[in-house]
Amino acid sequence: MWQRGLNWAAIVLVGGFGLMWLGVVVYADQGSALWMRVAQVIFGITLLGWSVLKAARMIGQNG
Repeated sequence: MWQRGLNWAAIVLVGGFGLMWLGVVVYADQGSALWMRVAQVIFGITLLGWSVLKAARMIGQNG
């Protein structure tokens, strides 16, 4: 039971961090080179994709 709760906490934290990362890169980071901003956007999308994948797997284990 604790393991499942901690898994959900990790999923939510990583997803929230990925979303904030994208927000900072898109709106606040105007001084970086374009290639660096693209790399950071890819990193943020990767974090969001990981959290969505893990959430889908956790929901799939319920059934």
